[in-house]
Amino acid sequence: MNTLVRLADLGRLHARTMYPLIPSYHPPDPDTGELGPALPRPIGDVIATEFIDGINTRIVVFADGSYLIGHPQRWLYAGGDVIGDAAMGVVKAVRPLAERLSDSAPVEPDTVLVVYGEMFGGKTPAAARYTARKEVGYRTTDVAVMALHDDAERKFLPEKQLLAFTAKYELPLVPRVARFPARDLPNKPTGVLTLLEEVLPSSRCRLDADADAGPAGLIVRTVDRGWVASLRFDDYRRAKKRKRKSGSG
Repeated sequence: MNTLVRLADLGRLHARTMYPLIPSYHPPDPDTGELGPALPRPIGDVIATEFIDGINTRIVVFADGSYLIGHPQRWLYAGGDVIGDAAMGVVKAVRPLAERLSDSAPVEPDTVLVVYGEMFGGKTPAAARYTARKEVGYRTTDVAVMALHDDAERKFLPEKQLLAFTAKYELPLVPRVARFPARDLPNKPTGVLTLLEEVLPSSRCRLDADADAGPAGLIVRTVDRGWVASLRFDDYRRAKKRKRKSGSG
């Protein structure tokens, strides 16, 4: 047990398994914050899931059942360690899931299984969106398989396989909010804000009834995960305020 994780180049593995940046559907200007043109829309249906404002986590499982737990900055724990990094409570939140995966999830030789998720609530910066009592939640966002012997890209599970995998291993999945043709994604920021307000008036990840902040937004992706974009409430609300101010000048 733990042979493969001990032999791995952890720095290289950390870089290769980091969750890729999801582009904004209307990319904001880094200097002014103004929203640029919408990304080209894909063909077919898209699935809208809730954007969770938490701490991105990774569980990396090796073929011998050894595993690592990490967040964007560093590794926090290796299966079997006596002491783990207590940062933000990530290890405590996801270790039971990692143990379950290490016991039963199929991993081919020379590959790793990577389960990405969001830990939220607790002492995370945006905890108020979800809890007033410091409760902690976790949702799986993606699952990928990656070869170790070369620089091949991650192969993310498409929607059908992702649903089957998370159900089999009892991994709580980020809420599915809506599914619709990609052509129905609004091109204008005002239309996107209307869409957000209609389909996600409140977070589906609230951990207690006293949570006092609204949802962060949506992640929209194609069924095969070949196209993905984020739609954040704050971006579109700021754009609306800017438009009002410029119209009143």
